[in-house]
Amino acid sequence: MTELELIARYFDRPTQRARLGVGDDCALLAPRVGYELAVSTDMLVADRHFFSDVDPAALGWKSLAVNLSDLAAMGARPLAFTLALALPDVDEDWLAPFASGLFECAERFDCELVGGDTTRGPLNICITVFGEVPEGRALRRNGANAGDDVWVSGVVGDAAFALARARAARGAGASDLAIPAAFDDEARAALERPVPCIALGLALRGISTSAIDVSDGLAQDLGHVLAASKVGATLVATCVPVSETLAREGDDVRYRCAFAGGDDYQLCFTAPQAQRVTVEEAGRKSATRVSRIGVIDAHSGLRFVDAHGADFRFPDGLTLQGFDHFA
Repeated sequence: MTELELIARYFDRPTQRARLGVGDDCALLAPRVGYELAVSTDMLVADRHFFSDVDPAALGWKSLAVNLSDLAAMGARPLAFTLALALPDVDEDWLAPFASGLFECAERFDCELVGGDTTRGPLNICITVFGEVPEGRALRRNGANAGDDVWVSGVVGDAAFALARARAARGAGASDLAIPAAFDDEARAALERPVPCIALGLALRGISTSAIDVSDGLAQDLGHVLAASKVGATLVATCVPVSETLAREGDDVRYRCAFAGGDDYQLCFTAPQAQRVTVEEAGRKSATRVSRIGVIDAHSGLRFVDAHGADFRFPDGLTLQGFDHFA
């Protein structure tokens, strides 16, 4: 199968919003008057960001979902995406489910494929997404103010919980995580089929003062907001939402997964205290759980307290360093 035949068979679909899609030197997008384009690129590399033997349909879904999560964090509505795909060989038994999972996600979030590239090489998936947001309404990292509440969507830690078990099963590392069988499918779904918080991101426009998606660990990603906004934060460690199963684990496992695990693709965001009811309504409107977990401080640094406001002590030796792409 030639490159053009591969594209035509698996990735050439008609477009609705793009003026020109797959098949030319460039795609042509025309943002609506009064809107800005939000653009983000993520690369997924085999055995670095995913196991090469993962279900290709799940990989197709996740490849687009992690990019759409960036749009959610900006309060942008998805429009289109491009796909650059390096393949060791043309394996139709892999390509068919990969394309199916990719387009399942694309259709769920109304985002159309408008171009890209394919070549032979180590398995590598690079997607660029395009979204639209009204001028001046994008959620950014640099708007947090002292006194703002810190919020997070959904639950965090399940993906890291599942990843540790998967690594141990492949002999890629020891694991002290004993995931009950009944939770296995739920944890794997969090890892392999994350659901970007698009509806919540849209609902938070004009409410949230800053936002980021949790991809590399809650503590690390919140740290990016604090640095950009030149503020600090105090989090109530016991208020960070985790699943019932993860809550039953020991402190070391629970806090390591929740604060440093990554791959959650939830939104961490800030909003004025006066907007608490409005934020909760945005959560209901978008059918997304939202939890208030702390407050922004005027002075720099990230601090942790318990429910009574006393300094919170993590288990000895626990590091909250999140994922490092070059570690």
